[in-house]
Amino acid sequence: MTDIPETEEEWRERLDPEAFKILRQKGTETPGSGDFIAKDDEGVYRCKGCGAKLFDSETKFDDENSMWPSFYDAIKKNIEFKEDHSQGMNRVEVLCAECGSHLGHVFEEGPEPTGKRFCINSKALDFEEKEE
Repeated sequence: MTDIPETEEEWRERLDPEAFKILRQKGTETPGSGDFIAKDDEGVYRCKGCGAKLFDSETKFDDENSMWPSFYDAIKKNIEFKEDHSQGMNRVEVLCAECGSHLGHVFEEGPEPTGKRFCINSKALDFEEKEE
């Protein structure tokens, strides 16, 4: 993992404007615009803010109803959950446990074995391919 910025100005210097809006200001990318929606390579998805491992590619699934990358499980020690009542909705926000960055939301409508759908912004993630 990298050093975690201490100020919002340091975060602005580290991240591009769209990633800053998503990770630090709880924004969302335009539906269907993310680089990782159709990605099916083997590897690990990491937090763009600090590099923490968040999702294994084995837990990624194609979700015809979602316009963001979807996972049915996360690397639990590296994520946190927070109730989110913004925009007139009741949701559960997914945050990076290491740096506190906003990643997306989790819903109780995913596939087995967890029944969960982690709906995550591509701009909140980096991808590390599995070494052969």
